[in-house]
Amino acid sequence: MRRLILLRHAKTERESLSGLDRDRRLDTRGRADAPVIGRYLAEHKLVPDLVLVSPATRTRETWDLLAAALNKVPAAEIVPDLYGAGASDLLQIIRMAVGRADDRTLKSMMVVAHNPGLHELSFALIGKARAADREELEENLPTSGLAVFKFAIDDWSDVSVRCGTLERFVTPKLLRFQSEGS
Repeated sequence: MRRLILLRHAKTERESLSGLDRDRRLDTRGRADAPVIGRYLAEHKLVPDLVLVSPATRTRETWDLLAAALNKVPAAEIVPDLYGAGASDLLQIIRMAVGRADDRTLKSMMVVAHNPGLHELSFALIGKARAADREELEENLPTSGLAVFKFAIDDWSDVSVRCGTLERFVTPKLLRFQSEGS
């Protein structure tokens, strides 16, 4: 069994001082939302063994704020190819995780990256899901959106489309709504 956690970076400023997309930083809401997702991961025992992070400023900031909320910080690697990656590129990067760590110990992995590739991959991986989670994810993978998949496989190279079980789909907005309702 393998668990894949896909996270879109937190909310960002519209433009960077440099004018480059990859230099955009988190805005106030993004700086507040990233730790919320970190606490959620810690509370639900979803801390991954390995984290792959896009080199963009917003993804690195998201990871840093999220990691600060975890009890145990996993190994993280900046992967240049995650920036601007489409769904098929992302899938290849995930499948190649075997080269990054001992596959026997790498049971769970997180990818912190960008739309549209992350959203397209998330939806493509679904083999099974609760109807509400599928519908929410089909609509959008918003900033700080978290999609958690389980795969009945022994090797990361076997991750494939329509073979994952979407365990949960979480956003800071959904978490706020749930806490207000309880």
